[in-house]
Amino acid sequence: MRSHRNQLEILAPAGSMESLQAAVRSGANAVYLGAESFSARGNAKNFSREQLREAVEYCHLAGVAVHLAINTVLFDKELLEALELAQYACSLPVDAVIVQDWGLFRLLRQAAPELPIHCSTQMSIHTPAGAKLMADQGASRVVLSRELSLREIQEISAATPVELEHFVHGALCMCVSGQCYFSAVLGSRSGNRGLCAQPCRLPFSAKGGTGYDLSLKDLSMISRMDALREAGVDSCKIEGRMKRPEYVAAATAAARYAADGQPIPPELMKNLESVFSRSGFTSGYPDGKLGVEMFGTRTYEDVTGATKSVFSSLQGLYQKERQSVPLTMRLAAKLNMPCTLTVSDGTHSVTVSGTVCELAQNRPLDPERCQTQLQKTGGTVFFIEKYTADIDNSVALPISALNELRREALEQLSVLRKQRSLIPFTMPTFNKERHLCGKPALRAVFSRVKSASDIPDSATVCERIFVPLSTKQDVLEALLSRGLPLGVTVPRGMFGQEQQARKALQRCNELGINHGLAGTIGGIALLKETDMTIHGGFSLNITNSQSLEYFRSLGVSDAELSCEITLSQAAAMGGTMPRGLVAYGRLPLMLTRNCPAANHPDGCRGCENRGGTRPAQIVDRKGIVFPIQCENGCSTVLNSVPLVWSDQLIALKGVDFLTLNVTVENSVETDEIFFVYKNGKNLKIPLTRGLYRRGVV
Repeated sequence: MRSHRNQLEILAPAGSMESLQAAVRSGANAVYLGAESFSARGNAKNFSREQLREAVEYCHLAGVAVHLAINTVLFDKELLEALELAQYACSLPVDAVIVQDWGLFRLLRQAAPELPIHCSTQMSIHTPAGAKLMADQGASRVVLSRELSLREIQEISAATPVELEHFVHGALCMCVSGQCYFSAVLGSRSGNRGLCAQPCRLPFSAKGGTGYDLSLKDLSMISRMDALREAGVDSCKIEGRMKRPEYVAAATAAARYAADGQPIPPELMKNLESVFSRSGFTSGYPDGKLGVEMFGTRTYEDVTGATKSVFSSLQGLYQKERQSVPLTMRLAAKLNMPCTLTVSDGTHSVTVSGTVCELAQNRPLDPERCQTQLQKTGGTVFFIEKYTADIDNSVALPISALNELRREALEQLSVLRKQRSLIPFTMPTFNKERHLCGKPALRAVFSRVKSASDIPDSATVCERIFVPLSTKQDVLEALLSRGLPLGVTVPRGMFGQEQQARKALQRCNELGINHGLAGTIGGIALLKETDMTIHGGFSLNITNSQSLEYFRSLGVSDAELSCEITLSQAAAMGGTMPRGLVAYGRLPLMLTRNCPAANHPDGCRGCENRGGTRPAQIVDRKGIVFPIQCENGCSTVLNSVPLVWSDQLIALKGVDFLTLNVTVENSVETDEIFFVYKNGKNLKIPLTRGLYRRGVV
């Protein structure tokens, strides 16, 4: 049984020092922030090392935890710098680091076993098995995918002891976090590297849709935080490191009311919506209610709603320090002895001495006046919860002496509260062993197989052919009867469907299929339960040698590298684990649980994914068409043209295999694909070379 936090944590964003102060003074239990490098919000102001130290001291004084986001994928040349940042963070120390990169996760577990590591939402963890595996790997918290329903969160909570963090308010990406390559493919700005250009907010239209069919409203569950608590959430996260301090203050203050079981002032919620929204808010994912009502954009009313009076009102939330730290205080005033004042926060205690108490000549020391004077802690984070005094009769003590006692005691206590024992850190050594490989083999991954004829005989050029886990049994049997080297692909999106996937894998095992391809940690966790050979997909976002070694340690036999690396980076990647590259296919730009094509007034009825005639696609403002495929309750938005390297195979060096992804191609096109890749010929169609030469920032 998983133990829950005694109190629901409110985790607020801090993109700047002013936003951090707004969060702390508005009632946050913890803040998350980024340094100048390796932050998933690379365009936020973020924090220099000195600012980071100041932030940690300020927060710890107030009893607020600090989570440092080192939550981008990393290239080999960046690993040392990221480790040095983590080492510095351990010296402060921060209370946790948020990590996306699998290699960095591996290295930090070696370097700083005592450092709490939180698995970023960019790791795409949305299944019980995935969360449990990361708990077994030493993660102290998992930041769950935003697309989960309350019921699905509850299932994860019941299956793992790890702390669970979930978003309670803020922007919703159309894509499952960590599975979006739209910005990278279209403009070389990688969302996995913190520089997403947000193309989803531009006009993309499904037939009969809204005109902005990739733009979701912001999430808000603040008024229903009790439902998240009951589902097993330990920390409620507010999105917004790119937003103004006023937004941070409003969202944090509202969440504070809700967490404390108090009604949220209607004016506060109104101001929160005014300061930032996209046609209002949605609770679609938590409630399991998907559809067109979740979509929205910034309207004129949204932009103009944040008036000067709204900002002025919200600024008032964080102009003064929040008195959040309770103290016990004891005054001793004995004749002919120095007066003493002892203060304690329950962990630290200080005693200071002052003026010698003399016999009163006129007016003796008034105990009530002493208490009133000593409890004047305004402007600090402290308040006096319990006060006691031992005062002799007829002693005298100037008020100025009492003030000095209080000031000195609180200053000393503040110093103690800022001081924390550093987290031990031993810089790991990782010599990059050169990887040797021969001519790469070919593999094929089919995104849909409705009949055995969908896989032509020419596919035998491939050493392994992967078909969807959902492929019908009679089709699988027919393919096996042809002697094809079959494997199955575990869906990247398994929201609430892990048990079905587990049963399907058992069925495949019984048929003699013993190879599985997984593009998420949840998929790998399921394959580890079987006797199948595990292959890693491109969507694991492997961009460095240490990530390869991490998955090798999990029992993965080989893995595709990220489509966001360059050929030179792939060739230079060390380690012993076999690796491959996607060499053909329409790159999956987005994995989404809310299908944009379903924004048609008739919903999914008539969509070609359901056997209808309506095109499953979206069209951008230039008329470019992006196909959509649906599987297992999720949709994949594909690139408008395929990635093609058949005529330049010699350039794909340093890898052991090449993957050909077959998505919307017909049988004739599929035959041609296998022919040209077998023979190194040119495929005369509109194409892209992807990111293998131009890379990403």
